Amino acid sequence: MAKVKSDKGALPVKTRVVAVRPLLGVPEGTAGRIETVNGLTWIRYWVHFDNGVWLGPVDARAVVEASDWRAYQQRREAEAAEAARRATEAPEPEAAAPEAEAAPAASDGAASKIPAALLARSQAARAKAEKATASE
Repeated sequence: MAKVKSDKGALPVKTRVVAVRPLLGVPEGTAGRIETVNGLTWIRYWVHFDNGVWLGPVDARAVVEASDWRAYQQRREAEAAEAARRATEAPEPEAAAPEAEAAPAASDGAASKIPAALLARSQAARAKAEKATASE
């Protein structure tokens, strides 16, 4: 049978990988080996990590190839520094008027997008329950 090329950048079986975030029983930075690849549009792996944990399904975004681990860390640090720089340079939003912050009345259902008929039915049931409780 002919071999099929892996789809959409899926890593092949037996590839050494590193966890890029903490997983169940696996701290970030733990190395492992892909044992099984699952999925057509959403790639998932079964990974045997070096700390003895077999874990699956592991999302493809939760691991990176071991040879790319250092580059991944540097890229993540650069992105965090850029985000921090943008946050300090962002202009402060102007304060909104107090009347604009007030929530609209929910009695008509416009604020909660609940149909008025359902709100009326709920109010009637609540009133009926309170009336029955009060008469006891």
